[in-house]
Amino acid sequence: MNAISEAVILVAGAGSRLRAGGEKVAKPLLPLLGRPLVSYTFEALARAGIKTVYAVVGFESGTLVPEVERIVPRGLAVRFVENRDWKKQNGISVLAAAPHISSPFLLTMADHLFEQAIVDLVLRTPVDDRVNLAIDRKLDSIFDIDDAMKVQTRDDRVVAIGKDLSDYDAIDTGMFACSATLFDYLEAAKRDGDCSLADGVRAMAGAGKVGAIDIGTAWWQDVDTPEMLAAAEKRLRQRRDVAMANTTPDRRDAAEN
Repeated sequence: MNAISEAVILVAGAGSRLRAGGEKVAKPLLPLLGRPLVSYTFEALARAGIKTVYAVVGFESGTLVPEVERIVPRGLAVRFVENRDWKKQNGISVLAAAPHISSPFLLTMADHLFEQAIVDLVLRTPVDDRVNLAIDRKLDSIFDIDDAMKVQTRDDRVVAIGKDLSDYDAIDTGMFACSATLFDYLEAAKRDGDCSLADGVRAMAGAGKVGAIDIGTAWWQDVDTPEMLAAAEKRLRQRRDVAMANTTPDRRDAAEN
């Protein structure tokens, strides 16, 4: 099994649905319990042993990059990749990172939050020449299932993926471990110079090259609307309160100071 030490984070979009709710800050920098949204992902990747992150930027990159540089945790190197076609679908952002990284690599989104156990689980699963996708079978727990990327699985494989699937048994969490094979499928999926990540993954699934990693009871949250942001904040506050309640007084004082 190849050890994964590099990751790609997609940070190029405008976050239009959050901005429609009145937000003025760039989506990755939205405050969540006093911290920028993307800082949670950086921290989880650093804890999992990722050494280098390629952040694919586009919308307002001149403002975003220096702000993101200030919040990178120690031990994690973040390199910025400009996607000048950021208005296209997210498959183009993935392809923008292709010349810069080795295989295999972790792939995720700047607006998704993940419990540490999910990142660790994905990194432990062999990649070979395929893509492994972390899936959530807890359908009743999905905040907005109508908008979620649905997945149909067979044993430990993804066989179909799409927001409009009528027959599905899991949800795409937005956390992938990928081989460079993904780039070939994305290139082949282009139509008029554009493609989505789901287009490439769908083609790979048809070839039997997408593994399904069940996250079990672990938590994650897409943050795409003001309502999703509020739900994430509520869940993180609950998790913080539980952690504090289980901490000794000395450690609690240190955490609060």
